[in-house]
Amino acid sequence: MASDKQDGYRKNFSLILTFIILMSVLFLLSLGLAYRFSTKYIENEFVSEKVNVLEQSIVKYNDFFQKKLPEVSFYNGYLDSATAATFVDTVLLEYPFVSKVIFYDSEVRNTPVNDGLNIGKFSFGPKNIYQFGSLVPLDSVRLFSRNDTRNFIVGDDFNALALKVVSYIESLDTTRIPTQDELFSNFSNVRSNKITYLNIPRLEDLKAYKEMMRKDLPANPVYQQDMLSFHLDPYKIKIINTRPLLYQYIKIEPLTYDPLDTSALYLSTEITLPGPFSDYKLYFISSKSFIDKEVFSYFLPIALAIFFFYAILILVAVLIYRNLNINQKMFKLQYDFINNLTHEFKTPVSVIKIAGNNIKSATMLSEKELKLYGRILDEEADKLNGLMNKLLAFTQIENRSIQLNRDAVRIIDFIESTVESHKLKHPDFDFTYEVSGFSTFVTDPVLLGSLFDNLAENAYKYSPPERKRLHISANLIKGKVVFRFIDQGIGIPASEINNIFKKFFRIQNQYNQNGSVGLGLAFCKELVNFMGGEITVKSKEDKGSEFKIVLPYND
Repeated sequence: MASDKQDGYRKNFSLILTFIILMSVLFLLSLGLAYRFSTKYIENEFVSEKVNVLEQSIVKYNDFFQKKLPEVSFYNGYLDSATAATFVDTVLLEYPFVSKVIFYDSEVRNTPVNDGLNIGKFSFGPKNIYQFGSLVPLDSVRLFSRNDTRNFIVGDDFNALALKVVSYIESLDTTRIPTQDELFSNFSNVRSNKITYLNIPRLEDLKAYKEMMRKDLPANPVYQQDMLSFHLDPYKIKIINTRPLLYQYIKIEPLTYDPLDTSALYLSTEITLPGPFSDYKLYFISSKSFIDKEVFSYFLPIALAIFFFYAILILVAVLIYRNLNINQKMFKLQYDFINNLTHEFKTPVSVIKIAGNNIKSATMLSEKELKLYGRILDEEADKLNGLMNKLLAFTQIENRSIQLNRDAVRIIDFIESTVESHKLKHPDFDFTYEVSGFSTFVTDPVLLGSLFDNLAENAYKYSPPERKRLHISANLIKGKVVFRFIDQGIGIPASEINNIFKKFFRIQNQYNQNGSVGLGLAFCKELVNFMGGEITVKSKEDKGSEFKIVLPYND
């Protein structure tokens, strides 16, 4: 039986150990896969998040293109140099990537112009040209006038947009109203690092321009038009790094830029700037060690989640193993309890059976024999009754199915009656006692008697023949009744001291060879707890033990 239990125990342990090893392998594999996934995810983020950086970095440019440029049309062509200078100053202040602005104070007329564009009877040319910028000297603001050209050529910016406008006017359907997007795209010209914009005329003016291309209009009308050419510096765009933990460096470089360092120690990507900056790109570069920090920050929560799940599985495995271990121990305790209880019952039953058979088979018994058999039957019946009562009382106290009686007990008389009853049973039992601080207290005398009897019986049973001594003291200390039972027995091993109050537990020694149910001290602990007190023990092997009981004092 013992071998089968050991085999079962080893099998359980092997299964739990195998489970833990398997879970540990899966845990490490999961961590590896999670780290690989985190690395791939961050590398994909490195490539895809550049769009967000671009969008945030060109917010000011979009605002300039979509909101600031159309403001030129609010002046309806009547900008002069002073007003244009004020307008440009706000642009330069608000949009640092605008480096210089050329202002063309222009006219549309029915008569030819020397500088500008002549299509049929339609003429479009500048009256004056000005330049504004933080680095423009004051004496260079005015570049051109009809009276003083200074050998300045009107140039491609004016001519390119003028041609675009003329082409649009030629194909204009005057029976419908053009959309704002249509007008904006045809009255502006986006080139490399430059945006040229012409204020949008009214629909009536556009109709007149279309008519002027075919014939002379009465009174030779003159229409004012303002054209501004914004020179842009892409290196002045403020880069907004929306992922500073992902992108270590972000630079604006020409499209033709080819980095010399293409080492595997770095990750890089790029994205082209829009519109007039299309010859340039945002160039992103980060070292592998820098990216690894972001990978780890992304991997850490995943790893913690995996570890938490792994910890739960291991905890479950440990609890299962612990439960199996406890069940194994409980099975052994119950197995020993049944064996010992059977032995405890079997011995008196066998004696009673033998005595009964002797009485039944004897033809005649003397008075001495009758008294002997009567004493044997009485003693063995008492043993059975005591054992049954102890089991019943233990169950009742555990389940709290009895009530605690409260009677006044004279402590000296109570101890003396205990001493006398045990000395009758064991004449070689040496008792001493002392009482101080009180004479009576209210308690349950039956339960207290059971407590005294169990501790006294243990003191006698577990003491060598030459040291069967017990000293009982009762003291009132700080409102508590303190009983001490001090014997000179074999003592309790330090390794077993924490187990002696457990049900069915027995210390293996020569005094337990004849069997013991293992309920005595567990019964004592339940009694003390039921009475609202506590019990502790101090012991030294081969020196003896001291059981201390503290109960509430009620006078």
